[in-house]
Amino acid sequence: MGCMLSAASCNKWWMDDIIGTTDYAAEQAAIKKLGENHVYFLPYLMGERSPHNNPNARGTFIGMTMDTTRADMTQAVLEGVAFALRDSLEIAKALGIKIERTKICGGGAKSPLWKKIIANVLNLKVDVIESEEGPGLGGAILAAVGCGEYASVKEAADKLVKIIDTVEPDPELAAKYDIRYAQFKEIYPACKPLFEIIR
Repeated sequence: MGCMLSAASCNKWWMDDIIGTTDYAAEQAAIKKLGENHVYFLPYLMGERSPHNNPNARGTFIGMTMDTTRADMTQAVLEGVAFALRDSLEIAKALGIKIERTKICGGGAKSPLWKKIIANVLNLKVDVIESEEGPGLGGAILAAVGCGEYASVKEAADKLVKIIDTVEPDPELAAKYDIRYAQFKEIYPACKPLFEIIR
């Protein structure tokens, strides 16, 4: 689920560069109705790699009306990243890989709201790890195995990755997000021909 790295930068772009705030918690406090937002966001600000291997894909908002609020737009960004993660999860499931939980760290792990959205969009338990530097920790784990400190990556991860919290999905909210995800999946194919024109 490494696509979180580039997709999560969408939130930073939205908050810092577009609406001009670093008070993420205050912006997210206005989001009240999860699973009911009418605005969608494709988080492809740097093209897309998985599951759409398309460097011409672009970030896209769709579904706005005169009733759309700043909170709706912020929620769409958070949900769009989670839906993009779900795209990758669905590929893994289609390959027969059984996934019951995932891990999160870094900036996104500091947001209780985003963790809740991710857990419910993926319908998985989301473990929050102690380290905020996931890539660095992963590199250290691989180095420790390479140096013979641990016999396998699994053994090293079991010893070195510390889980400090777990967010569990709510069945009712996960069902709402299943419906919204089915709608999200239709947006990229509809926009794909446009991406070839506007690049």
